Amino acid sequence: MKASYFKHNLKFKIPGKTSRDVLNEKPSWFLLIENENKIGIGECSIIPGLSIDNIKNINLKLKQVCEKISSGKIIEDKEIEDYPAIKFAIETALRDLTYDENFKLFDSSFSNFNDSIRINGLVWMGDIEYMETQIRSKINDGFNCIKIKVGALDFESEFEMIKKIRKKYSEKDLEIRLDANGAFRKDNALEKIKRLSNFSIHSLEQPIKPNQWYEMAQLCQMSPIPIALDEELIKVSEKDVLLETINPQFLIIKPSLLGGIEESNRWIDLAEKRNIKWWATSALESNVGLNVISQWVYTKGNNMRQGLGTGMLFKNNIISPLEIHRDTIFLNENKKWDLNFFLNKIDRYTNT
Repeated sequence: MKASYFKHNLKFKIPGKTSRDVLNEKPSWFLLIENENKIGIGECSIIPGLSIDNIKNINLKLKQVCEKISSGKIIEDKEIEDYPAIKFAIETALRDLTYDENFKLFDSSFSNFNDSIRINGLVWMGDIEYMETQIRSKINDGFNCIKIKVGALDFESEFEMIKKIRKKYSEKDLEIRLDANGAFRKDNALEKIKRLSNFSIHSLEQPIKPNQWYEMAQLCQMSPIPIALDEELIKVSEKDVLLETINPQFLIIKPSLLGGIEESNRWIDLAEKRNIKWWATSALESNVGLNVISQWVYTKGNNMRQGLGTGMLFKNNIISPLEIHRDTIFLNENKKWDLNFFLNKIDRYTNT
């Protein structure tokens, strides 16, 4: 086998705002593994400020990974334990080699162009007028489940916006999920959650910053809105202890941030043993990573709406058969992957 990699900055059509920062572009690196006449492709997707992968060392680490793969050496887990996005890329590229057809990683009705996955519509932060415009657009597009990022504006403005939405659309007509990205303070989070609970909120992701297990456990116990853990799951070795301590209602599974498919499966197994529900969400990957997560989560038989709409955010995404219609994502058999995008890079970027 021969391995190489290259970097590709994904550029947002419209800047994406969270409670942490504003994103105009996001880096991804693509790992290419050649084996005879086949190529396996994996994406190493980094979200600066959230991914634990050391972005300054990514090129060096990927070069080391490529050298080991090309020399036939085994990459030990401990070598990449601090690089979950690289681990996901390796796992994906190797799995891609197992099928005759590129970009097919799991055999299912979804990957065979015969079924779709229901997803939520994502509403980015911005001023109230901009967010309301997004919400109307998502509903007009056919979404009856939306995820709204909150915490960047003053709480009263966001509260009034959600109040207005719920007044217009009942719980039966529209499911509302909120994502605070850790923006609430631990001393007033419960008060805010109680007020928001008047609007039949499905769930609230990561109300306070991670690594406050005791405070998060209290919120999960006392909150009238079900709590979903997101950033809390990143770089956690004692998964059992975390789930036993916090006992959340939901987990948000993001393979790029957690270390790949197998690591995500471990979280899911532990959650289901405790009757904790979950859904998967992409973490601003290109269509390559989004395709992997979509194909994988379909095989899990999870009927909850997944967070898989982020691939449509970029103006220089990889051309693919992935398509969104109304509130579903699917593979369009009449569209093809742009494999040449990767083949043309192999000679130019080998181990650089």
